[in-house]
This record gives sequence, C-alpha cells and structure tokens, in this order.
Amino acid sequence: MQVSRRGLITGAAAGGGLLVAWWVWPRDYPNPLPPASGEHVFDAWLKIAEDGVVSVAVPQLEMGQGITSVLPQIVAEELGADWRQIAVEPAPISAAYPNVALAQRWAQLWDPVATGISDTLDTALARSFARTRRFNATADGTSLAAYEAPARAAAAAARAMLAQAAAQRWGTAWEECRVDAGLVAWGDKRATFGELAAEAATLTPPDPPPLRPANAQAQAQGNARTQLPGEAAGFPRIDLPSKVDGSYRFAADVRLPGMVFAAIRHGPNNNSELTGFDPEAAADIGGIVGAVKTKRWLAVAATTWWAADRALEAMDPQFSAAYPVDSDRVRAQIEGRLDGGDSFKIAETGAGEEALSRVDIARRYHAEPAHAVPVETASAAARWNNGQLELWIASQAPEQARAAAAKAVGVATEQVVLYPMPAGGSFDARLEHDHAIEVAHLAKQLERPVQLTWSRREELIRSRPRAPYGLLLGAQLDQGGRGEITAMQLRIACQSASHEFGERLFANHTAWAAIRNTAGRADHLALEGAVPPYSIPSVTVRHVPVETGYPAGRVRGNAHGPTCFAIESFLDEIAQRHGRERLSYRMAMLGSDVRLAACLQRAASMAQWDGGANQSGQGIACHRIGDVAEGGRIACVATARRNAEGDGGTVRVARLSVAVDIGRIINLDIARQQIEGGLLFGLGMALGNGLTMRAGLPTSVDYADLGLPLLADCPEIEVDFIASDAPPADPGELGAVIAAPAIANALFSATGLRLRRLPLLSSGL
Repeated sequence: MQVSRRGLITGAAAGGGLLVAWWVWPRDYPNPLPPASGEHVFDAWLKIAEDGVVSVAVPQLEMGQGITSVLPQIVAEELGADWRQIAVEPAPISAAYPNVALAQRWAQLWDPVATGISDTLDTALARSFARTRRFNATADGTSLAAYEAPARAAAAAARAMLAQAAAQRWGTAWEECRVDAGLVAWGDKRATFGELAAEAATLTPPDPPPLRPANAQAQAQGNARTQLPGEAAGFPRIDLPSKVDGSYRFAADVRLPGMVFAAIRHGPNNNSELTGFDPEAAADIGGIVGAVKTKRWLAVAATTWWAADRALEAMDPQFSAAYPVDSDRVRAQIEGRLDGGDSFKIAETGAGEEALSRVDIARRYHAEPAHAVPVETASAAARWNNGQLELWIASQAPEQARAAAAKAVGVATEQVVLYPMPAGGSFDARLEHDHAIEVAHLAKQLERPVQLTWSRREELIRSRPRAPYGLLLGAQLDQGGRGEITAMQLRIACQSASHEFGERLFANHTAWAAIRNTAGRADHLALEGAVPPYSIPSVTVRHVPVETGYPAGRVRGNAHGPTCFAIESFLDEIAQRHGRERLSYRMAMLGSDVRLAACLQRAASMAQWDGGANQSGQGIACHRIGDVAEGGRIACVATARRNAEGDGGTVRVARLSVAVDIGRIINLDIARQQIEGGLLFGLGMALGNGLTMRAGLPTSVDYADLGLPLLADCPEIEVDFIASDAPPADPGELGAVIAAPAIANALFSATGLRLRRLPLLSSGL
C-alpha cells in the first residue's frame, strides 16, 4: 500500500455531522471536524481518508513539548494504524475537547466559592465549566490526564467500525478480524483503512469501545523504555522534519493578501499610560501605513516590520509610571512581611503547629522574579471583514484569547474565528493574550490584514514573571543529635500570583484590576510543592500575601521552583550541621514514597555518589510534583567543578545525573527531551541573571543579559527512567524544578558557600 502524508491543516471550522462518540460527549452540538473531499469523519478525534491517511485532531498547543506526536501515537496504537499514515490537524475550539483535569486543578481560579465541597461535585462542576466555556487550555502537564482516555476510546471505536465493515464484506464476525499496520485482516483476506473508510463511518460502534488489552499496551511501552541507545524510535516526532527544513509554520510565518506588519511600544508594566509622542518624526520613513494609539500603547503598521519599528523609535512615545516598582523596595516588602505579616494556613499534616514547641534551626531562602522568555516573541495575525475577526495566534488558552479579542473590538465571541498556530516555546507565557487584544484593535482600525510582532524589548517589558518569593523554614529536631525532623513550618511570602493570573485569564481583567482584586488573598496554587514529600510527623505551611505592584504570571515549574529549592537546601543544611550523609538522611524519611526513594537511589548510583563530602562538588536533591498515587518523581545529583584561576575562578556544572519516574511512558524519546530541556531551563534559572526592576522597567531588555546557558555551558546530562505502570505523569516541569537545589547543594560542596537566593550567583560567589 502506498501511503502519502497530507500536509498540516490549520484552521477552525464548525459543521459536519453530529458526533459519533456518544459514550464520551453529548450529542447536542455539531462535529467540529469538517471532512475534506475523500475523507470520512469518525468522531471529534479522527478522520480516515480513502487514500489511507488518518488525520488526528490535537486540541493542545504544540509548543515544543511534542504533544502533536504523543496524542496521535495514542490513536495510532489503539487504532492499529501504521505511523506513516498519521497526519495531524489542530483541533478547532469546541466543547468536544474540554480539559476537565485542568479545569478541576484550577477550580479556585474560576469559581473559588462553589468548589471544594466534595470531589464528586468538584468533578461535575469542572466538567460543566470546561464544556460550556470550551476550555481546552494547555498547561500544568494535564494533556494526558485530560485526553488520553477519550482519544484512545475514539480510536478503539473506529477500529471496531473498520472491523465491522470488513466483516460485512467477508461474512464473518467482526471480533474475528485483526486490525494492525493500517490493515484489517481475516484469514488470507486483507483490506486497507482507506478501502473500508466510507462503509465504516456509517456503522455503529460497540458501547463501550473495545480497548486493546492493557497488558499488551504495557508490554509495548515497557519495550520502549528499555530501548537501547542508537536504536530507531518506534514513533518519531511528526513535527521534526518540517522544523529542520524550516517549513513548519508559526504565527510569525502567516502571510495574507495585502498584509501589513506592526510593531508596538508599551510603557512600564505597572499601570502606565501613553502621555505623548511625535508623529511628525516618522514622516521620512517609507512604507508607513498607519498608527494606532490606545490608553496604554502605541503601534505603527508598515509594509515591513523594520520600517514600523523605526517609525516608533523616531516617534519616541512617552509613558507615565503609576507605580514606580523597584526591586530593592520589593525585596524589603517581602522581607518585612516574612517576619511579621498576617498569614493564612495553607496546609497542615499531623499535629501541625501544635507539634512545633521550639525551633531548633531556621533558614531564609529567596527567589527573584523569573522570566519565561521563550525564543519566539509574542506574534499574531488578524483580518477584519464586515464585523468578523479572523485571528491566527499561538495560545495555550485559545477560547479565552478569542473571547478577549472579541470584547476588544466589540463583537460576539462567535464572530471571531481563531486559527490555532504552534508556538516556538512558551513556558506558560502564551497563557496570556495581550497581543490578541492588540492585533484585533489594529486589524479593525486599519481595515486590512495585519501581523503584530513584539520585539524582544517589548516581550521583556510586558512579561508577567514568576513572582518573587521569600521562604522562612523552621524545624524542630529530635533530642538525639541526629537531625531528625519532628515538626516543620514553612512561612512563604509572595503575592497571590495564581489568583492574579486567574482574574486575567477567566475574567479578562487588566493586570492592574487583577492585582487590586486579589491583594491579601490566600493562594494555595502559589505555594504548590511546599509540603515536602518526606515522612515528617507534622508540617505547617503558611502563606503571607505580599502586594508588589507588579503583575506576576506563570513560568515553567511555577511555585515548585522556589519551594523545592528551599526545602532541599534546608534538608542539606540540617544534614550537614549534624554530620549526616545527605543520601541516607533523605532515604530515612521516604518510607511513604518508595518510588521517590527508588529515584534517589538510582540517581546516586548513576553519579557514583560519594556522600557529598566537602570539596567533592556533588549535590543531591529530589522532588515530587503531584500526589503519591499519580505524581511524577525526579532525583538529581549535580556535579560542580571550580574553574582554574585563569578562568576567573568561577564554578561550572559539569554533570547532571537524573532518575525519573513518570509512570507509564507513552513516548520515551519525547519524555527524555522534556526532562533534558527542563534541566537546561532550570540551569538558566539557577545560574542566570534575575529580573531587576527600576521605575517599573527591567534594568536590561537585552536577551543576552539574561545569562542563559550557552552550548558551552551545558553539562553532561544522563537521564534514566524507572519502569512503572502508574498513570502517566508530566515530565515537562520536573527537570526545571530539580536543577536549582541540586546545583546549590553541589556548589556548597565545591566551595563551602551556602547560596540561599535564586539565581544562585546573583550576588557573586
């Protein structure tokens, strides 16, 4: 059978027949997948063409994490398709693709009152919210939790329908037909998917859909985990060839007839307003099409982006600064609140605060604000035509971006068609939709297609960084002198960043209104990871809200970054003070999480752990994201080396040895890429430069000044996965979180200096 690959389809449309997969979704709305000529729709997840191509809808943003390969792989495995016949179609915005898992996790952000009554009610409310709001956001590693089951069920139903069509031809029972490698077989008879598609699409599948045996899936995934180095992957990434040859299309690559290109200038990210500019100064610059100003920004459109940017430079827009945010003042605020501010109890285990009768050791840790800084800056294209807006954009929350753009130009959400584009990285930056609002304004005002691209300067100015943190950890120790923790308290000062984000995303409030509305509010999500995974008899976590006056957002790892850094550094300090070997000290407290203990042992073995003795340059750390049943685990041993005096006497990280347990692995290569990429992201967070503010503006808007790791700075990385049949966990955040504490502990071993602030070298060695 000759198999061709249909090109990537990008678009949003409604129409077609009603959904066939009634065991998963209600049937009171149309199927979101429109069939092309020769295609047959099986449900909201897949279409099969008469040439054999299976198009799989992916309702999650591809931003480098490989979701446009992972979800199609699930469909291909369950369907029995040949990987070469799989094509990808970005799913249009539809109630057919609710991310119920994420809606439930973020319930406090969209309905803090009704949620929390019972698990059953919370799930029902999240399902209703996700469907009615067409919420299919890509975040928090929920793609598999939300979409593996429906994708697998849809593929199983389609497989049964293909077998039924073949069985009708051959006069046999469909259960006796085999479906594999894109063929349906019975005895010596064979039929391709394409040959059967038209008949199969009209049939009724069994209810429930007949999934393949779980042990067969587990065996296939176990084989993938033990794949030897150099072996060909069974499921290579679909997006890699086009990314290598440059044909992969991002939002910045969109070209429309008559399109113009826009650049923009914003004021300080603290409620500033545009106060003036000189329009005549750009009169001599050719290609200018028009300018659009609003209360808070000025944009110029031209026949080239460079001309538009030069025009803005000449116009020299001026902005007021409502709140002159300064990093020194923010640090002082956090420090003051950490000592005496009102607090909320966020979590408590055991006897909690009552068990803490004294504090035998206490330490302060800090984390500076951190940018997401994806390689691709914010970019979007829009076209306004007779009251309808078309929007080409990479968004992690497309329906919320669509609604915000509609409100900006005064039309109903249904009058906005959003074409989902992939992103060149995000790290949660594309959960924000400011550029969707701006490009909508531009398209309507200019009455022609326009593409808006933020410069790196604007990206850094308008960034909503991870909030700054102050963490005060105190512990009561046993009287035996071995440093065993009997009670622990964490007091964490930070702004209510998650609630701020929720106000922007779900209520479409401005950043300033979000700060005002959430000031002083307890924020559980802003303190994720603060309850250690160890068996400590009593733990109390308190949130001290701090209003910094500067918008905070989400960055890869989110709250787990500061909390893991503080906890793992604190444990290292206790072990060092009491002469305990760091590995055995942690292992003694991991009786309730044997999977994390296994990761810790494996990482130590990989690194030939020597106990972390002085001058060894080795540091160890471990962490869990999620609960005991379904969370992902990681352990890391970092090895640091002090450079020769001729190289400035600096320290570099030479090696990261990592063991990971993320449950059942769907695609080993992509999981490894996610862990390795996260480790390098965490390396930048640990050893790069923090965000410093003066008068509401970053002190530098040069990408090079972020101090991100270069190729020469990258350590040797070894990653090993521990086999597990637990539900799949997300690998994307783990590496970003674990790198900093492991490196901090390694630097202490190498230099004798305990660094308690992220980035670690912000104050030098």
